[in-house]
Amino acid sequence: MSQNNDILIRIDDLGVSFLREGRAIEAVKKVSLSIRRGKTTAIVGESGSGKSVTSLTLLDLHPKAQTRYTGGQMVVSSSISGGDNKEIAPGDTFWTSLRGRKIAMIFQEPMTALNPVMTCGAQVAECLTTHRLMAFSQARQETIRLFEEVLIPYPEQAFSKYPHEMSGGQRQRVMIAMALSCAPDVLIADEPTTALDVTVQRSVLALLRGLQEKYGMGLLFITHDLSLVAEMADEVIVMRKGEVVEQGSVQDVLERPQHQYTQRLLAARPTPEKKGFALLEENGEGGIRRPTESHSEALVLVNGLTKSYATRGVFGKGSKPAFLAIDHVSFSIHTGETLGLVGESGCGKTTLSRALLGLVPPTSGEIWFKGMDLVQATKGQRREVFKHIQIVFQDPYSALNSTMTVGQMISEPIAFYGLRDSASKRRERVIQLLNQVGLGEEHYNRYPHEFSGGQRQRVVIARALAVEPSLLICDESVSALDVSVQAQVLNLLNELKANLDLTYLFISHDLNVVYYMSDRIMVMRKGKVEEIGTADEVFYRPKSHYTRQLLESIPGRSKVV
Repeated sequence: MSQNNDILIRIDDLGVSFLREGRAIEAVKKVSLSIRRGKTTAIVGESGSGKSVTSLTLLDLHPKAQTRYTGGQMVVSSSISGGDNKEIAPGDTFWTSLRGRKIAMIFQEPMTALNPVMTCGAQVAECLTTHRLMAFSQARQETIRLFEEVLIPYPEQAFSKYPHEMSGGQRQRVMIAMALSCAPDVLIADEPTTALDVTVQRSVLALLRGLQEKYGMGLLFITHDLSLVAEMADEVIVMRKGEVVEQGSVQDVLERPQHQYTQRLLAARPTPEKKGFALLEENGEGGIRRPTESHSEALVLVNGLTKSYATRGVFGKGSKPAFLAIDHVSFSIHTGETLGLVGESGCGKTTLSRALLGLVPPTSGEIWFKGMDLVQATKGQRREVFKHIQIVFQDPYSALNSTMTVGQMISEPIAFYGLRDSASKRRERVIQLLNQVGLGEEHYNRYPHEFSGGQRQRVVIARALAVEPSLLICDESVSALDVSVQAQVLNLLNELKANLDLTYLFISHDLNVVYYMSDRIMVMRKGKVEEIGTADEVFYRPKSHYTRQLLESIPGRSKVV
């Protein structure tokens, strides 16, 4: 290690197993990596590949009773150990003394990582009083300075806010401020931007790069997004089933991948040049998918739709101007097409989809579906119509009932609408739906927890198809999935669209995915339609300055014309 003074932590042949029902399950096998000062090492791989297990070993966060370290040598530099370079065994209590002080972590979901009953400022100040032994008054001033450094608006007011009062990007910045509070040598970022809008994602990544350069930190960046790896990392490690399958410089691995698994990950990314082709075919090139034909008939027609919410002052006293979640929105969705809907959090995407589903009554305007005005329709008319409009949610686990089997959940809407007149016919229909989404009869009696994330999303799609809808709303339906699982679900959606003559409203903050899936794209901002046009027009010749900003925020994308 003396010949590599920039190496902060080196891991050689790490092995980690977990005890489950009396037997050891190997999670990480012979993993080796180095974290260097001022450099970024990225770990890429699907869920279960061992990415997070490897990183959590550096923080000694594995449960002691269930964890067995089956091998590994770990060496930390003198700047971390406080003396000479030191070899520390995995699981040694010495790692606990480094946690937060020398090695810090930014978790994927700040809303669950932050304490909901403590203010954001108090949580950061607690790190300072614990690790740096500051008085609270001093810790408060340092926290406000950190909030300023991570570009949180109005840092003094932010100190007294609770996590739920901050936006997603601001909560992530609070996590970064907390991680930086003790000036760590190593920062671990575990999927830090997965759930963020593209512009917020870009600002958080720029912030991390700036802070790394300023403090000379070594950054371990964990992600399944290869576009982020190309933008952030110096070295990349590709993991699969607990093992390192490929390792090297970003340029070598991403441009000249040697391992078949890495090649498949790269082939699974939706990119503009792959529009019109299926992802992840066996030959690695993708097969042609049927293009959408021209459309004339409008399945959905929205005119001047508005949804406002009354707001009140503190403790319900006084009043403020109504908040317009949707502000006079008009658009159409033609039979058989996919309309992509993009925009940042708070732009009105979800409110709009809920209005189409009849879950939110609009304040004014018209929603025409198959020639019927849903706003003026009777309750009975709406009930009959709404079986033709179904939704696929972002998180399939929370969308499914954990106490019901897959067969019960998919049968329920079939029975409710009387689409099959006997239990045997309903079972037959459920099995047919499972086959359509790539599952089988053997999955009929399984519960949600017995499926992977991608399989659960297939169950949600099968349930949505159970009532034979015309319009399917996909609300961030692939944003939380690994790249190869995402590709499988996108392929499935396109196959179902072609085979069942479906129409999609496809909502996402991933503009590459939206372009890949859509015939037309609608951009929303602050409740209004900013721009609408064909996918090529919006993606390559945007008219709106806001759309240009969104497109320029895509990782790895050159500026649009």
